[in-house]
Amino acid sequence: MKALQKVSKFLSDYTSIVVIAIAVVTFFIPNMMAWVNQMLFVDPVSNKFTSQSIIIGIIMFSMGLTLTTQDFKILAQRPFDICVGAIAQYLIMPFLAFGISKVLGLPDGIALGLILVGCCPGGVSSNIMSYLCGGDVAFSVGMTTVSTILSPFMTPLLVSFLASGTHISIKALPMFVSIVETVILPVAVGFLLNYLLGKKKAFAEAQKVMPGIAVLGLACVVGGVVSSQGSKFFESGVVIFVAVLLHNGLGYLLGYGAGKLVGMNTAKKRTISIEVGMQNAGLATNLATTTAQFASTPESAIICAVSCTWHSISGTLLAGAFALKDKMAEKKADEAADGNTVDGANA
Repeated sequence: MKALQKVSKFLSDYTSIVVIAIAVVTFFIPNMMAWVNQMLFVDPVSNKFTSQSIIIGIIMFSMGLTLTTQDFKILAQRPFDICVGAIAQYLIMPFLAFGISKVLGLPDGIALGLILVGCCPGGVSSNIMSYLCGGDVAFSVGMTTVSTILSPFMTPLLVSFLASGTHISIKALPMFVSIVETVILPVAVGFLLNYLLGKKKAFAEAQKVMPGIAVLGLACVVGGVVSSQGSKFFESGVVIFVAVLLHNGLGYLLGYGAGKLVGMNTAKKRTISIEVGMQNAGLATNLATTTAQFASTPESAIICAVSCTWHSISGTLLAGAFALKDKMAEKKADEAADGNTVDGANA
């Protein structure tokens, strides 16, 4: 078990590299990840349930395993923070995606993919990034929990509303069902198991392996899209990168601004910035490849997969930048304190 935990920590520390490596290899060997897109069955609302759906379920299950009753108490103890976070999450990123798609004149399929990313809940790894950058981890977990719980309702409604100008028919029910199947149920099962078995040593040891499994799952999701759509990537590659960079970067900036606007402290501002900017692009990718009405726009999954990869990279970079800023400030304070001590001794 210790060996698996070390592997899990390695994968968590190098998430971006692992995801990029799988994507690059898959681009040259598409069949390597073809199994991810294998259809298992069709649900009652015509959504394809694929191996990728199982993978997303496992990732969300790993999130559920980290939730405790204390996390839900935070929602009641800090309603203002959570409310501001939820509003920022479902207001900034969806409408930012819509605006960017119009400004850049994105093709309908690509625009739909960006809007889908913007309308999804916060990314699971945002909690880790908040911890690394000295953010408010409890607030981060609370925001992720609330945005995930709201996602079966907010994501379909927002996508249906914002995508109405793309000439693509979007229905809310298939997305609602898909999110319940691959997000809500796995999170609920994970939380229930943690509630019942969380105090057992063996279970606690097994929990430490889950972050690595989640990273491998994310890499497989991206690999699955590259396997099926990689040949189309360079048809509009540059504009996809520009759109993803703008969406993610402005999301961080506006999220931080939202925190500053309501007078949050530095830790909370960093947290809301990361929570807003980092989306659950893995879920967006799954919706784009398995939900019935997206069948006519397979290219929408490409920008979701690029977002998957870039959000992991940018989140790590931003968390590192915040942490470096703290270290430099601490070093400067220590040097000032040492200088005052020397001056006092000389006096």
